[in-house]
Amino acid sequence: MPRRSKPVVYDAPDGPIPAGRPGVPNPIDIHVGSRMRMRRIMLGMSQQKLGEALGLTFQQVQKYERGTNRVGASRLWDLSNVLDVPITFFFEDMPTDVAGNSPRLRAGLSEEPVPEVDFEPDPMAKRETLELARAYYKIKDPMVRKRVFDLVKAQAKVDADK
Repeated sequence: MPRRSKPVVYDAPDGPIPAGRPGVPNPIDIHVGSRMRMRRIMLGMSQQKLGEALGLTFQQVQKYERGTNRVGASRLWDLSNVLDVPITFFFEDMPTDVAGNSPRLRAGLSEEPVPEVDFEPDPMAKRETLELARAYYKIKDPMVRKRVFDLVKAQAKVDADK
C-alpha cells in the first residue's frame, strides 16, 4: 500500500504554517485556474474537449479551473501546449496580494510584508468578458467593429461620469 505524504509545513517565528489550509484553495491556484479557463474560452474549447486533450475528465478540468486541485508542473506543461501559450501565461497579471499568499512568503521566508488576501475575481476572466471579446472579433467589417468599440467606450464614459 502506498504511503501518504505528510502535508508540507513551513517554520515561522509564530509557529508552523501549513502549506495550504485543507478545503481552501490557495489564491495562486485560483489565479492559475482562471487563466486556464480564460484561454480555454478564448479558444472556444469546452471543458470536455480540453479534458480529452489532456487525458482528463471535464470534472477534473473544472477543479483545476476553480483552483480546487493544484496544477502540477507536468500538467502545466501539457496545458501550455494544448492551449498554445507559454507557461508564464498562467502567472501573468497576478495581483501582488495574490502572489504574496505563497506559503513560503507567509512563513516569513521573504523580507516583503504579506498583506491579507481578499480575493476578487478578475473581470477579464469572466465568461461574459470573454464571450464579448470573441463576438467582437467575429465581426468581419472593420467599420462596424470600430462603431461597436466606440459605442461601448461612450457608454462606459457616460456611466463613469454619473
